[in-house]
Order: sequence, then structure tokens, then C-alpha cells
Amino acid sequence: MATTLPVKKTESISDELKQMQDHIMHRAYDRFERDGSLGRDLEHWLAAERELVWKPPLELTERNNEFNLRIAVPGVDPRDIDIKVTPEHLLLKAKAPHEHSEDRGHVHVCEFGSGNLFRSIQFPKTINPDKVKAEFQNGVLHLNAGIAQAEAGKIELKAPARANRTRQSARTTRSERVEL
Repeated sequence: MATTLPVKKTESISDELKQMQDHIMHRAYDRFERDGSLGRDLEHWLAAERELVWKPPLELTERNNEFNLRIAVPGVDPRDIDIKVTPEHLLLKAKAPHEHSEDRGHVHVCEFGSGNLFRSIQFPKTINPDKVKAEFQNGVLHLNAGIAQAEAGKIELKAPARANRTRQSARTTRSERVEL
């Protein structure tokens, strides 16, 4: 059975993106200080990003004037997922803990990851944040976002007169009307 998740409309996600970039930058610098080798900035950045951020796989499709987004987030409690949208972006955050307890015995191999899920997506077209719906089922987040409709109207285009033209008609400003 699908669980409906709340979607928060926000003005901007830039502060949260900047905060995460700063966090990654500080961790990358810590790695540089330990390593001490120059010229490995990208390597340090990517390693810091892998340590701090979990980016789950996703699929974004468009159909019937709507974006459909599927994000694989197995093991994440849907109550821990925070979804924020603007007309241009989606920000998805959650904690993805994985801990070993002694009562489960000695762990020989573990490939489960843990960390902070942090994923931002820029939509190819403007969406209507009021028409975003999110559901969680079987470890997959399904999100539908209606594409915003452009308002039809008239735009007046003016071409400036060019200097040093010999004909009178070329010296005047020409206006054209364009219907959208």
C-alpha cells in the first residue's frame, strides 16, 4: 500500500544547497590536510561527497504535461523523507541510518550504506509547486509534478533604428506584435 508524503513549497533551495556544499568543502579540506598531496582536489571533493551524501538513483520522465519522478530509497522510513519544491527544483532529504547491533552477531560483510540522503533535481521545465504529489511504495518514492502552463499574451518587440541608413523608412523604429 502506498503512503502519501507531504510536499513543502518553498521559495528557494539555494541556502540548503550552499550549506551542503560548504559541509562537503570542509570535509574535502580535512582529507587534503591528512593526505597532504597537491593536485588531488577533485579526488578529495568526490571522496568527501561520497562520505557525506547518499544520492539514490532516479528516473525523471515527462508525459501528459506532467513530470514523473521515481527515486529508489530502500530502507528509508517514509516519515523521515523531507520533500521541498520550487517552480524549478526539487530537494529531497532524509536520514538513512544503518547500524550493527551485537545481538545480531559478528558482521563479516556489510554493503549497506548509511548517511544523509540529499538530492536536488532541476526540472527541465517550470512546474506548478501546488500540484506536486508524492507517494512511497516498496522502497520507491513516486513524485508527480504538473508542468506550469505559460499564460498566453502579447509581447511587443521593438527593433531600434539603425544609424546611417539612406532610406527614411529604415530610420524609424519598427514595432511588431507577436501572439503567443
